[in-house]
Formats: sequence, structure tokens, C-alpha cells
Amino acid sequence: MAEYEALLYRVEDAICWITINRPETLNALNVPTLLELEAALTAAEQDPAVHVIVFTGAGERAFVAGGDIADLDSRQGLPHYNEFAEVIHRVNRRVELCDKPTMAAVNGWALGGGTELVLCTDVRVASEKAVFGLPEITLGLFPGAGGSQRFIRQIAPCKAKELMFTGDRIKADEALELGLINHVVAPDQLVAKVTEIARKIAQKSSVVLKLLKRSMAHGIDMPMAAALQYEQAIIGLVLDSKDAHEGCQAFLQKRAAKFTGE
Repeated sequence: MAEYEALLYRVEDAICWITINRPETLNALNVPTLLELEAALTAAEQDPAVHVIVFTGAGERAFVAGGDIADLDSRQGLPHYNEFAEVIHRVNRRVELCDKPTMAAVNGWALGGGTELVLCTDVRVASEKAVFGLPEITLGLFPGAGGSQRFIRQIAPCKAKELMFTGDRIKADEALELGLINHVVAPDQLVAKVTEIARKIAQKSSVVLKLLKRSMAHGIDMPMAAALQYEQAIIGLVLDSKDAHEGCQAFLQKRAAKFTGE
């Protein structure tokens, strides 16, 4: 298994936990960390033992507190576009289009790049201590790692614009009300809740989850008529899988299905 300097990586019960491990910077993202995150994601995607991928942050204060502000201040436009922005956009898109279900276990501050990473995951569970926001405007910037586009697509656009225009932060309960996250739990229950959901997902057919994710990820950018045709084609592929027929037979025989990912 690869060694990482800025991450912790472990697989248990078909769940891969990728922990951004820079607590001294509140898990801020820089290029080396992002490249390790990309490598860890690739390893988890290629590991048949992994069915669900969870992202979280080290320590009790932060999930990801944002980008490295000193690094941003040192850059001009073209170098930034070609270096940091190129990498973070690529990594976030990889997370968003990952064939395996992804989860965010938000243990603390998720600001700037932290919220932008959350926006790329499939299922999000937050501690009551979590804080979300895209405060880049207060630095004379705007959310440039996908936030300005994903935020207005995932919550009410008027609220997304208010939060980006003001740079205001929101607590976990408001994020839940806005539909930004799925669950809010006590800090000491975060790992247990994420594990509960991840195990439930991991019991399903990995090949069907893969095709379902592709149906949604690509269909969302299509006009409805084209998306429905795409879905029709994908469900046809599902019916070529052994797992689809195992699931139907298990239902008819009143027994638990034994999915193999085939």
C-alpha cells in the first residue's frame, strides 16, 4: 500500500477512509495534498475490496478549512490557472464522477475548498460542530474550485448566491435545512453514523451502484428527453449483470441476495 505524507488511508469492512491529515493547517489543501488525494482515490477505485469511499479530516477542529491563503497570495493568474486551479478542478471532478459511492464525514470546519469537496461527494454526514461556507469573497476572490457552479445547482440559487456574495458561514443544522447535507449527529456519533450508512450501501451490488452513479452523473447535464434515453440504455446493461438476476431470484425465493459485483 502506498505511503502518504498528508493523508491517512485505511480499508475496513469494504469502506475506504481517506483522512486529510494536516491538522496543523486545519487540513488546508495545497497541490501536494491534492495530488495525494488523487492517488488515494485512484487506489480506492481500483481496489475490488472497496465498495464505499469516505473523506474526512484529521483532528477535532476541521474537515478542510480551505486552501492555503499564503500560497494563493503568491500567485498570479496564469500560473494559478495552470497549477493549483488545474489540479483542484481535476481532483474534485474525479471525486464527483467516481464510480464508487462517496461520503463526506464532516467533523469540523468545511470552508472554501472544504465545502467545495463536500459538494462533490454523494452522501454527507456532519457533526453538530461542523461549519460550512464559501468565504472567498472576503479575500477579494470567489469560489473557484467548482463552488460557484455546484453550489447553485445543489441548493436554492438565491440562497447560494447570498452565501457566496456575503461570505457568511452556516452551521450544520442550517446546512441540513438547505439540503446541503444528509444528516447531523453528535460529534462522538459521526463515525458510527457514517459507518452505518456506508455498510448499508456496501451490501448492494457494486456493478449496479457503478452504473447507477454513471446514469445520474451524466444524465443530470442532459435535457430530460436525452437523460431518459440514457437511463434506458444503462438499465439494459444492468439486466446483463449476474447481480440483477441474483437480486430478483432472492426476492422470489424470500432470501437475502448475495451480490458478487458481476
